Amino acid sequence: MEQERSRRDLLKGSLALAGLGVFGVPEWMMPTLAQGETVVPFTDLPEVINWRRTPDRRMLDIRTINSVFTDRDEFFTTQHYGHPTIDLPTYRLKVSGLVERSLSLSLAELRAMPSRDLIFGFECSGNRGPINGLSSNGRWTGVSLQTVLEHAGLKSAAREVVFFGADHGEEEVEFRGQVYKVDQQYGRSLPRDKALSSEPMLAYALNGEPLTPFQGFPLRLLIPGWYGAPNVKYLEEIHVQEDQYLGKYQARWYRTLKGEMVNGEMKWKETAITRMRLKSFIARVSSNGTRHQVFGVVLNDGTPIRSVEVKIDEGSWQVATLDPATSSQYSWKFFTYDWRDATPGEHTLVSRVTDVNGQVQPTGEELEVKKTFLEHNAQHPRTVTIG
Repeated sequence: MEQERSRRDLLKGSLALAGLGVFGVPEWMMPTLAQGETVVPFTDLPEVINWRRTPDRRMLDIRTINSVFTDRDEFFTTQHYGHPTIDLPTYRLKVSGLVERSLSLSLAELRAMPSRDLIFGFECSGNRGPINGLSSNGRWTGVSLQTVLEHAGLKSAAREVVFFGADHGEEEVEFRGQVYKVDQQYGRSLPRDKALSSEPMLAYALNGEPLTPFQGFPLRLLIPGWYGAPNVKYLEEIHVQEDQYLGKYQARWYRTLKGEMVNGEMKWKETAITRMRLKSFIARVSSNGTRHQVFGVVLNDGTPIRSVEVKIDEGSWQVATLDPATSSQYSWKFFTYDWRDATPGEHTLVSRVTDVNGQVQPTGEELEVKKTFLEHNAQHPRTVTIG
C-alpha cells in the first residue's frame, strides 16, 4: 500500500545490526522487521520531519529504532551555548574547593583509572509527544565519580559538589529595573551523599568510541536514572563547597510546578528536575498483511518494571511483552504487542507502564495539574489507518 513503507525505507541510514556484535547482543533480539513486513505510518505525524532543528540539536526518529544502542552519530543532543572548542592535549579536569588535594587531571590520567561500563537510556526533560525524539540509549565507559572525589578527599564541611561545563554564554539579568549582561557558565550540582554514591560516573566514551562534541567531548557527568540536564557535558571543573549552588540552570531553570489536592485544597509545589518520570510511548506499528505488531519504548529511573500495556481504541488494556535484551536496570526498555484481527479503518493506540512500586504512567488529563513544560510523561495516543 502507498501508506506503508518498506523495510528498506525504514532502516535506511540507521545502525546496521552487524555493528552490534561488539556488544554481544544477538541479532534475533533486535526489534527489526521481518522479511516482507512493512510499517504502518502514524497519521498523527507528518511524513517529513526535520529531526535536526539546529546544528547543535539532534532528535532521534523513534520510528527507525532498530537496536538496543543508539548510534553515536544519531544520539539525541541539545545545548544551551553550542559546542565549546576544547584542545585535548591541554585539557585538564580541575577538582577544587573544599578538598584535601586539588586535582588537575588529563583525559589520559582519567582513562588510566579503573573504568566501568554503564548502559543508560535517558531523555531530555523537555521530551514529549508526538515525536519523543529527545531520547536515546547507549553503553557508556568512564571512571566512577566516587573514585575521583575520594582521590581528592572531601573535607568535613563539604556539602555540595558542583559540576561546570566549558560551555558558556552571555545572559541578560534584570535587577531593580536595570538589565545587566552576565557571562553564564552551564553548571549543576549534587549533594555530597549522592556525589559519593556508587552510581554517578565521568564518561569519556559512548558505544566503544570517544565522545564527540554532540555528547560532551571530552568528558561528561552521567547520573543513572536522571534526566539529561544534570548530566553536565564538556566537564572542566568539579568544585566542592559548603553552600547550596544557585546557578541559573539549577535554581531558576529546569524546575517543575505541579499541584496536588490536600484535604480538598490545591497545594502547589516547585521541584528541581532530577529523576526521570515513568514513561512509555509507541514507536511504530508494523504489518505482514494479516498480522500487526506494536513496538514501543519505556524510559524511567531504573525502578523495575511490573508491566507494560497497550489499548486499542476503546478496548481493554492488554499486556505487552518486554524484550529481555533491554533488561539492564538503566537501559531503555522495548516492548511489543501482537495486534490480532485489526479491522480496516482508523485506530487509536496508546501504551502505559507500571513499575513494581505501583506507580502508573499518568494520562494527559491527570497531568493537567502540572503547569510547566518539563517532565511530561503522559500517555500519548497514536493513530494509524489499516487498509
